[in-house]
Amino acid sequence: MTLKPTLLLMCLLCALPGLSSATEKAVYGLNEYVRLFDLDLQLAAKLDTGAKTASLSARDIQRFKRDGEPWVRFYLAVDDAHKHPIERPLARISKIKRRAGDYDPEENKTYTARPVIEMNICMGRSLQNIEVNLTDRSAFQYPLLIGSEALKRFTALVDPSLKYAAGQPACTPDATPDE
Repeated sequence: MTLKPTLLLMCLLCALPGLSSATEKAVYGLNEYVRLFDLDLQLAAKLDTGAKTASLSARDIQRFKRDGEPWVRFYLAVDDAHKHPIERPLARISKIKRRAGDYDPEENKTYTARPVIEMNICMGRSLQNIEVNLTDRSAFQYPLLIGSEALKRFTALVDPSLKYAAGQPACTPDATPDE
C-alpha cells in the first residue's frame, strides 16, 4: 500500500502541533536547584511526576487566625540555620494519600491532612507561584519535592537521567511570576 503525497503531507502537518509544543518546554533534571523567592533561600529539590503536589520540609506547623482569615506558622526543617518562624496565609488543606506503611488502622484514616501555602519559586529562569504543602521531610534527602501540578506551571519536561539541568536559579530580584 502506498500513500498519496497529499495524504502523507496532511499526516505530517497533523503531527507538527505536538512537536512544536514539546520544543517550547524547558527540560529539567530529576533534581534541580530552586530559590524560594519570598525567603531568599536556595535549596535542592526533587522533581517527581508521580506526586501531584509540591511538599516543603517544615516543622512545628500551627494554624491560626489573623484578622479572621486562616494562616499557618511554621519553621523550615531544612537545617539549623532557620530559627525564625515563617507565617503565610493558608491557601487550603490538602488530603494526601497514605502509603501502606504509613497507614494506622487505629486512626482509620487513609489520608493525611496538610496545610498548603502559595510560594514564589524560581527554577532555572522561570519564576512561578505554586502551591506547597507543609510536612516534615527531614528524613528525606531533598527538603522540597515538586509534583506534577507545579511542573505544569513550569511547562517542564523532566529527564530523569539529568541532574541540575537548569543550573542555578536565575530569576532577577524584580521578577514577577509567569502567567
